[in-house]
Amino acid sequence: MKKITKILSLLILVILIANVTSAQSRKERKILFNSMYNYEISPVGVGMDGTKVFKVWGYGKNVGEAVMDAKANAVAACIFKGLPGGAGAAPTPALCSESGAENKYADYFETFFEVGGKYLQYIALTNDADPAGPDRLKIKKGYKVAIYAQVMYDALRRELEANGIARKLDSRF
Repeated sequence: MKKITKILSLLILVILIANVTSAQSRKERKILFNSMYNYEISPVGVGMDGTKVFKVWGYGKNVGEAVMDAKANAVAACIFKGLPGGAGAAPTPALCSESGAENKYADYFETFFEVGGKYLQYIALTNDADPAGPDRLKIKKGYKVAIYAQVMYDALRRELEANGIARKLDSRF
């Protein structure tokens, strides 16, 4: 009997130690949550030629800030992360496939994504009314809202190619 209890206690101890070492700390989870690659996106359908249509979430202290954050997230997801497939749309790779491009071209992206910046030229259509119902959530530090956005993907690609950030489609691999 003592042998069985020793084995069980040793087994429980090993499981607890393994669980503690693999768990993320609150600080690590916060860093991941605030990551520039943390975009919540879900495809809605297929857009017109050269566009992508999807639902994107944004965060802000008020609803207006959250909507503007969602618009910036829509364009940033096209540039840095790519878009998931679904709802009849195929997955789309990121326009800028270069690792660390957000740091390498930081000056460009800082002005591109500033308030009222050039990124707004590539948002063709959104539901600009304040989101309601399940698309508008009150959270601890403000609001989390979802908008339906149509991004002019081909025009955005041409802009990034012209500035030397994205590789041209006809360039060699």
